[in-house]
Amino acid sequence: MKVTVQDSIADIAASDWNHLAGTECPFLRHEFLNAAEKTRCVAPVQGWTPRHLTIGKKGHLRAAMPLYEKSHSWGEFVFDWAWARAYEQAGFRYYPKLVSAAPFTPAPSRRLLLADPNDKEAAHALIAAAIALADESNCSSFHMLFPTAEEIPLLESAGLLIRKDCQFHWHNRGYRNFDDFLATFNSAKRKKAKRDRRRAAANGIRFRRLKGDEMDDATWSVVYTLISRTFMQRGSLPYFNEVFFKSISEQLPENILVVLAEKESSPVAAAVFFESNRVLYGRYWGSDGHYDALHFETCYYQGIDYCIDTGKQVFEPGTQGEHKISRGFSPETTWSAHWLAHPEFADAISRYLDEEARHVESYMDAVASRTPYKSHREQ
Repeated sequence: MKVTVQDSIADIAASDWNHLAGTECPFLRHEFLNAAEKTRCVAPVQGWTPRHLTIGKKGHLRAAMPLYEKSHSWGEFVFDWAWARAYEQAGFRYYPKLVSAAPFTPAPSRRLLLADPNDKEAAHALIAAAIALADESNCSSFHMLFPTAEEIPLLESAGLLIRKDCQFHWHNRGYRNFDDFLATFNSAKRKKAKRDRRRAAANGIRFRRLKGDEMDDATWSVVYTLISRTFMQRGSLPYFNEVFFKSISEQLPENILVVLAEKESSPVAAAVFFESNRVLYGRYWGSDGHYDALHFETCYYQGIDYCIDTGKQVFEPGTQGEHKISRGFSPETTWSAHWLAHPEFADAISRYLDEEARHVESYMDAVASRTPYKSHREQ
Protein backbone atom coordinates (compact mmCIF):
# COMPACT_ATOMS: atom_id res chain seq x y z
CA MET A 1 0.00 0.00 0.00
CA LYS A 2 1.63 3.25 -1.14
CA VAL A 3 1.72 6.08 1.37
CA THR A 4 2.59 9.54 0.05
CA VAL A 5 4.24 12.27 2.13
CA GLN A 6 2.71 15.68 1.35
CA ASP A 7 4.80 18.78 2.16
CA SER A 8 1.77 21.07 2.25
CA ILE A 9 -1.91 20.59 2.94
CA ALA A 10 -2.47 22.76 -0.16
CA ASP A 11 -1.08 19.88 -2.25
CA ILE A 12 -4.12 17.83 -1.24
CA ALA A 13 -7.49 18.72 -2.75
CA ALA A 14 -9.76 20.23 -0.11
CA SER A 15 -12.67 18.03 -1.20
CA ASP A 16 -10.54 14.88 -0.88
CA TRP A 17 -9.25 15.78 2.59
CA ASN A 18 -12.62 16.95 3.89
CA HIS A 19 -14.29 13.79 2.64
CA LEU A 20 -12.05 11.92 5.10
CA ALA A 21 -12.11 14.53 7.87
CA GLY A 22 -15.87 15.00 7.89
CA THR A 23 -17.58 17.79 9.80
CA GLU A 24 -17.28 16.46 13.35
CA CYS A 25 -14.22 18.58 14.21
CA PRO A 26 -13.39 21.99 12.66
CA PHE A 27 -9.68 21.59 13.50
CA LEU A 28 -9.37 18.69 11.06
CA ARG A 29 -10.90 20.62 8.18
CA HIS A 30 -8.71 21.42 5.19
CA GLU A 31 -9.66 25.10 5.58
CA PHE A 32 -8.31 25.23 9.14
CA LEU A 33 -5.05 23.42 8.39
CA ASN A 34 -4.50 25.36 5.17
CA ALA A 35 -5.10 28.71 6.87
CA ALA A 36 -2.53 27.76 9.53
CA GLU A 37 0.05 27.00 6.83
CA LYS A 38 -0.87 29.82 4.47
CA THR A 39 -0.57 32.47 7.20
CA ARG A 40 2.76 30.87 8.23
CA CYS A 41 1.62 30.19 11.78
CA VAL A 42 2.54 26.61 10.87
CA ALA A 43 5.74 26.69 8.85
CA PRO A 44 9.36 25.47 9.07
CA VAL A 45 10.46 28.88 10.36
CA GLN A 46 8.02 28.37 13.26
CA GLY A 47 9.29 24.85 13.94
CA TRP A 48 6.37 23.10 12.20
CA THR A 49 7.17 21.42 8.86
CA PRO A 50 4.16 19.69 7.23
CA ARG A 51 4.62 15.98 6.46
CA HIS A 52 1.01 14.92 5.92
CA LEU A 53 0.41 11.31 4.89
CA THR A 54 -2.11 10.16 2.29
CA ILE A 55 -3.13 6.83 0.79
CA GLY A 56 -4.84 6.83 -2.59
CA LYS A 57 -4.96 9.23 -5.49
CA LYS A 58 -6.72 12.48 -6.22
CA GLY A 59 -10.45 12.04 -6.06
CA HIS A 60 -10.10 8.67 -4.32
CA LEU A 61 -8.24 9.14 -1.05
CA ARG A 62 -8.50 6.06 1.12
CA ALA A 63 -6.83 7.47 4.24
CA ALA A 64 -4.78 10.39 5.56
CA MET A 65 -3.00 11.65 8.67
CA PRO A 66 -2.14 15.25 9.64
CA LEU A 67 1.58 15.13 10.44
CA TYR A 68 4.37 17.61 11.20
CA GLU A 69 8.10 17.47 11.76
CA LYS A 70 8.84 19.65 14.77
CA SER A 71 11.96 21.28 16.16
CA HIS A 72 10.44 22.04 19.60
CA SER A 73 7.50 21.06 21.81
CA TRP A 74 5.58 24.34 21.93
CA GLY A 75 1.88 24.39 21.11
CA GLU A 76 1.23 20.71 21.78
CA PHE A 77 -0.39 20.58 25.27
CA VAL A 78 1.03 17.08 25.86
CA PHE A 79 4.16 17.87 27.78
CA ASP A 80 7.36 16.00 26.92
CA TRP A 81 9.94 18.59 27.99
CA ALA A 82 11.34 16.17 30.60
CA TRP A 83 11.81 13.55 27.91
CA ALA A 84 13.71 16.05 25.77
CA ARG A 85 15.97 17.00 28.70
CA ALA A 86 16.69 13.35 29.45
CA TYR A 87 17.67 12.75 25.81
CA GLU A 88 20.00 15.74 25.80
CA GLN A 89 21.58 14.81 29.12
CA ALA A 90 22.33 11.37 27.70
CA GLY A 91 23.98 12.92 24.63
CA PHE A 92 21.15 12.26 22.18
CA ARG A 93 19.00 14.63 20.09
CA TYR A 94 15.30 14.70 20.84
CA TYR A 95 14.49 17.13 18.03
CA PRO A 96 13.36 16.86 15.33
CA LYS A 97 10.38 14.67 16.10
CA LEU A 98 7.20 13.81 14.22
CA VAL A 99 3.84 14.88 15.62
CA SER A 100 0.32 14.06 14.44
CA ALA A 101 -1.94 16.76 15.82
CA ALA A 102 -4.19 19.69 15.08
CA PRO A 103 -1.68 22.55 15.53
CA PHE A 104 -2.01 24.49 18.80
CA THR A 105 -5.28 22.72 19.56
CA PRO A 106 -5.81 20.29 22.46
CA ALA A 107 -9.12 18.94 21.14
CA PRO A 108 -9.56 15.16 21.00
CA SER A 109 -10.44 14.06 17.48
CA ARG A 110 -9.50 11.44 14.92
CA ARG A 111 -5.94 11.36 13.69
CA LEU A 112 -6.39 8.36 11.40
CA LEU A 113 -8.69 9.76 8.73
CA LEU A 114 -10.27 6.80 6.95
CA ALA A 115 -12.80 6.65 4.13
CA ASP A 116 -13.98 3.41 5.71
CA PRO A 117 -13.90 3.64 9.53
CA ASN A 118 -13.24 -0.12 9.69
CA ASP A 119 -10.25 0.00 7.32
CA LYS A 120 -7.63 -1.31 9.75
CA GLU A 121 -5.24 -2.10 6.91
CA ALA A 122 -5.03 1.56 5.90
CA ALA A 123 -4.83 2.67 9.54
CA HIS A 124 -1.88 0.38 10.22
CA ALA A 125 -0.25 1.52 6.99
CA LEU A 126 -0.44 5.15 8.11
CA ILE A 127 1.10 4.36 11.50
CA ALA A 128 3.86 2.25 9.93
CA ALA A 129 4.58 5.01 7.41
CA ALA A 130 4.86 7.64 10.16
CA ILE A 131 7.32 5.47 12.09
CA ALA A 132 9.30 4.77 8.92
CA LEU A 133 9.39 8.47 8.09
CA ALA A 134 10.63 9.27 11.60
CA ASP A 135 13.42 6.74 11.15
CA GLU A 136 14.36 7.96 7.67
CA SER A 137 14.31 11.62 8.81
CA ASN A 138 16.50 10.95 11.86
CA CYS A 139 13.65 11.95 14.15
CA SER A 140 13.86 10.72 17.71
CA SER A 141 10.19 9.84 17.92
CA PHE A 142 6.64 9.89 16.58
CA HIS A 143 3.79 11.25 18.70
CA MET A 144 0.04 11.21 18.13
CA LEU A 145 -1.66 13.82 20.31
CA PHE A 146 -5.31 13.77 21.41
CA PRO A 147 -6.54 10.83 19.31
CA THR A 148 -9.97 9.43 20.09
CA ALA A 149 -10.45 6.66 22.63
CA GLU A 150 -11.60 4.42 19.76
CA GLU A 151 -8.18 4.75 18.09
CA ILE A 152 -6.21 3.75 21.19
CA PRO A 153 -6.46 -0.07 20.84
CA LEU A 154 -5.22 0.11 17.26
CA LEU A 155 -2.33 2.42 18.21
CA GLU A 156 -1.39 0.15 21.09
CA SER A 157 -1.47 -2.92 18.85
CA ALA A 158 0.93 -1.10 16.51
CA GLY A 159 3.45 -0.83 19.36
CA LEU A 160 2.93 2.77 20.44
CA LEU A 161 3.10 3.70 24.12
CA ILE A 162 -0.18 5.06 25.43
CA ARG A 163 -0.30 8.10 27.69
CA LYS A 164 -3.31 9.05 29.78
CA ASP A 165 -4.30 12.55 30.90
CA CYS A 166 -7.49 14.48 31.56
CA GLN A 167 -9.40 17.60 30.66
CA PHE A 168 -12.62 19.08 32.02
CA HIS A 169 -15.70 18.95 29.79
CA TRP A 170 -19.33 20.01 30.21
CA HIS A 171 -22.19 17.75 29.09
CA ASN A 172 -25.67 18.85 28.18
CA ARG A 173 -28.23 16.75 30.06
CA GLY A 174 -31.16 18.22 28.17
CA TYR A 175 -31.29 21.47 30.15
CA ARG A 176 -34.08 23.86 29.22
CA ASN A 177 -32.11 26.93 30.25
CA PHE A 178 -29.23 28.00 32.50
CA ASP A 179 -31.42 28.03 35.62
CA ASP A 180 -32.43 24.46 34.85
CA PHE A 181 -28.72 23.57 34.72
CA LEU A 182 -28.01 25.36 38.01
CA ALA A 183 -30.89 23.49 39.65
CA THR A 184 -28.68 20.36 39.51
CA PHE A 185 -26.08 22.07 41.76
CA ASN A 186 -26.02 21.83 45.51
CA SER A 187 -27.14 24.97 47.30
CA ALA A 188 -23.69 26.42 48.07
CA LYS A 189 -22.33 25.95 44.56
CA ARG A 190 -25.52 27.28 42.98
CA LYS A 191 -25.28 30.47 45.04
CA LYS A 192 -21.62 30.87 44.06
CA ALA A 193 -22.37 30.51 40.33
CA LYS A 194 -25.20 33.04 40.55
CA ARG A 195 -22.93 35.43 42.44
CA ASP A 196 -20.29 35.07 39.69
CA ARG A 197 -22.85 36.01 37.05
CA ARG A 198 -24.17 38.98 39.02
CA ARG A 199 -20.69 40.47 39.32
CA ALA A 200 -20.31 40.88 35.57
CA ALA A 201 -23.74 42.48 35.31
CA ALA A 202 -22.98 44.76 38.28
CA ASN A 203 -19.95 46.10 36.40
CA GLY A 204 -22.27 47.20 33.60
CA ILE A 205 -20.93 44.57 31.19
CA ARG A 206 -23.15 43.18 28.45
CA PHE A 207 -22.44 40.38 25.97
CA ARG A 208 -22.82 39.93 22.25
CA ARG A 209 -22.45 36.72 20.24
CA LEU A 210 -20.98 37.04 16.77
CA LYS A 211 -20.63 34.24 14.22
CA GLY A 212 -17.78 34.20 11.72
CA ASP A 213 -19.71 35.99 8.99
CA GLU A 214 -20.60 38.78 11.44
CA MET A 215 -16.96 39.52 12.26
CA ASP A 216 -15.45 42.28 10.12
CA ASP A 217 -11.73 43.12 10.00
CA ALA A 218 -12.03 45.97 12.49
CA THR A 219 -13.76 43.76 15.07
CA TRP A 220 -11.17 41.01 14.59
CA SER A 221 -8.43 43.58 15.19
CA VAL A 222 -10.04 44.57 18.48
CA VAL A 223 -10.47 40.93 19.54
CA TYR A 224 -6.93 40.03 18.56
CA THR A 225 -5.54 42.99 20.51
CA LEU A 226 -7.40 41.78 23.62
CA ILE A 227 -6.13 38.22 23.15
CA SER A 228 -2.55 39.38 22.52
CA ARG A 229 -2.58 41.56 25.62
CA THR A 230 -3.54 38.60 27.80
CA PHE A 231 -0.97 36.31 26.14
CA MET A 232 1.79 38.89 26.62
CA GLN A 233 0.98 39.16 30.31
CA ARG A 234 1.99 35.49 30.44
CA GLY A 235 5.20 36.14 28.50
CA SER A 236 4.24 34.97 25.00
CA LEU A 237 2.32 35.85 21.86
CA PRO A 238 -0.70 33.99 20.45
CA TYR A 239 0.23 30.99 18.33
CA PHE A 240 -2.15 32.13 15.59
CA ASN A 241 -1.80 35.61 14.09
CA GLU A 242 -4.53 38.09 13.25
CA VAL A 243 -4.50 37.18 9.56
CA PHE A 244 -5.28 33.56 10.48
CA PHE A 245 -8.39 34.53 12.43
CA LYS A 246 -9.65 36.75 9.63
CA SER A 247 -8.98 34.00 7.10
CA ILE A 248 -10.64 31.19 9.03
CA SER A 249 -13.61 33.43 9.80
CA GLU A 250 -14.20 33.81 6.07
CA GLN A 251 -13.63 30.16 5.21
CA LEU A 252 -15.45 28.48 8.11
CA PRO A 253 -17.90 31.15 9.32
CA GLU A 254 -20.34 28.55 10.63
CA ASN A 255 -17.63 27.12 12.91
CA ILE A 256 -16.63 30.40 14.59
CA LEU A 257 -18.27 32.04 17.58
CA VAL A 258 -16.95 35.17 19.29
CA VAL A 259 -18.41 36.37 22.58
CA LEU A 260 -17.76 40.08 23.08
CA ALA A 261 -17.98 41.59 26.55
CA GLU A 262 -18.79 45.29 26.26
CA LYS A 263 -18.97 48.12 28.76
CA GLU A 264 -20.65 51.30 27.59
CA SER A 265 -20.64 49.79 24.07
CA SER A 266 -16.84 49.37 24.08
CA PRO A 267 -15.27 45.86 24.02
CA VAL A 268 -13.39 45.07 27.23
CA ALA A 269 -13.00 41.31 26.78
CA ALA A 270 -13.57 38.58 24.24
CA ALA A 271 -13.59 34.80 23.96
CA VAL A 272 -13.11 32.95 20.67
CA PHE A 273 -14.84 29.59 20.30
CA PHE A 274 -14.98 27.01 17.53
CA GLU A 275 -17.97 24.75 17.10
CA SER A 276 -19.32 21.72 15.30
CA ASN A 277 -22.93 20.57 15.23
CA ARG A 278 -22.39 18.72 18.51
CA VAL A 279 -19.44 20.31 20.34
CA LEU A 280 -18.38 23.81 21.41
CA TYR A 281 -14.63 24.36 21.82
CA GLY A 282 -13.32 27.22 23.94
CA ARG A 283 -10.01 28.38 22.55
CA TYR A 284 -8.89 32.01 23.19
CA TRP A 285 -9.60 34.70 25.75
CA GLY A 286 -8.43 38.25 26.28
CA SER A 287 -9.34 41.38 28.23
CA ASP A 288 -8.09 44.94 28.67
CA GLY A 289 -7.88 44.65 32.46
CA HIS A 290 -9.21 42.87 35.51
CA TYR A 291 -12.96 42.63 36.00
CA ASP A 292 -14.38 40.55 38.82
CA ALA A 293 -15.52 37.09 37.58
CA LEU A 294 -15.48 38.25 33.94
CA HIS A 295 -13.25 35.40 32.78
CA PHE A 296 -15.64 32.81 34.23
CA GLU A 297 -18.66 34.53 32.68
CA THR A 298 -17.17 35.07 29.22
CA CYS A 299 -15.36 31.77 28.79
CA TYR A 300 -17.58 29.34 30.71
CA TYR A 301 -21.07 30.55 31.55
CA GLN A 302 -21.62 32.21 28.17
CA GLY A 303 -20.43 29.00 26.50
CA ILE A 304 -22.78 26.86 28.58
CA ASP A 305 -25.63 29.26 27.78
CA TYR A 306 -24.85 28.95 24.08
CA CYS A 307 -24.74 25.14 24.22
CA ILE A 308 -28.13 25.03 25.93
CA ASP A 309 -29.61 27.51 23.45
CA THR A 310 -28.29 25.62 20.40
CA GLY A 311 -28.58 22.05 21.68
CA LYS A 312 -24.88 21.27 21.65
CA GLN A 313 -24.05 18.17 23.67
CA VAL A 314 -20.49 18.87 24.82
CA PHE A 315 -18.44 21.94 25.74
CA GLU A 316 -14.65 21.48 25.73
CA PRO A 317 -13.12 24.67 27.18
CA GLY A 318 -9.47 23.66 26.72
CA THR A 319 -6.77 22.23 28.95
CA GLN A 320 -6.14 22.30 32.69
CA GLY A 321 -7.98 24.43 35.23
CA GLU A 322 -9.50 22.82 38.31
CA HIS A 323 -11.60 25.96 38.73
CA LYS A 324 -13.79 24.52 35.97
CA ILE A 325 -14.99 21.77 38.31
CA SER A 326 -17.05 24.12 40.51
CA ARG A 327 -18.69 25.52 37.36
CA GLY A 328 -20.11 22.21 36.21
CA PHE A 329 -17.29 20.66 34.18
CA SER A 330 -16.28 17.04 34.82
CA PRO A 331 -12.93 15.23 34.35
CA GLU A 332 -12.62 13.39 31.03
CA THR A 333 -9.83 11.10 29.92
CA THR A 334 -7.63 12.27 27.05
CA TRP A 335 -4.98 10.24 25.29
CA SER A 336 -1.75 10.42 23.35
CA ALA A 337 0.42 7.73 21.75
CA HIS A 338 4.21 7.65 21.40
CA TRP A 339 6.92 5.75 19.53
CA LEU A 340 10.57 6.34 20.44
CA ALA A 341 13.42 5.16 18.30
CA HIS A 342 15.83 4.56 21.19
CA PRO A 343 14.80 1.26 22.86
CA GLU A 344 16.20 2.07 26.31
CA PHE A 345 14.40 5.40 26.43
CA ALA A 346 11.24 3.70 25.17
CA ASP A 347 11.45 1.20 28.04
CA ALA A 348 12.05 3.96 30.61
CA ILE A 349 9.17 6.06 29.31
CA SER A 350 6.89 3.02 29.22
CA ARG A 351 7.49 2.47 32.93
CA TYR A 352 6.97 6.17 33.62
CA LEU A 353 3.67 6.20 31.72
CA ASP A 354 2.36 3.27 33.76
CA GLU A 355 3.05 5.16 36.97
CA GLU A 356 1.75 8.44 35.57
CA ALA A 357 -1.52 6.79 34.52
CA ARG A 358 -2.13 5.64 38.07
CA HIS A 359 -1.61 9.20 39.32
CA VAL A 360 -3.97 10.54 36.65
CA GLU A 361 -6.65 8.04 37.66
CA SER A 362 -6.30 8.99 41.33
CA TYR A 363 -6.45 12.67 40.44
CA MET A 364 -9.59 12.22 38.33
CA ASP A 365 -11.28 10.32 41.15
CA ALA A 366 -10.35 13.07 43.60
CA VAL A 367 -11.59 15.99 41.51
CA ALA A 368 -14.74 14.12 40.46
CA SER A 369 -15.72 14.07 44.12
CA ARG A 370 -15.69 17.88 44.12
CA THR A 371 -18.25 18.51 41.38
CA PRO A 372 -21.03 20.95 42.31
CA TYR A 373 -23.85 18.56 41.50
CA LYS A 374 -26.31 17.42 44.13
CA SER A 375 -25.68 14.13 45.88
CA HIS A 376 -28.25 11.37 45.59
CA ARG A 377 -29.56 12.34 49.03
CA GLU A 378 -30.20 15.92 47.85
CA GLN A 379 -31.96 14.96 44.62
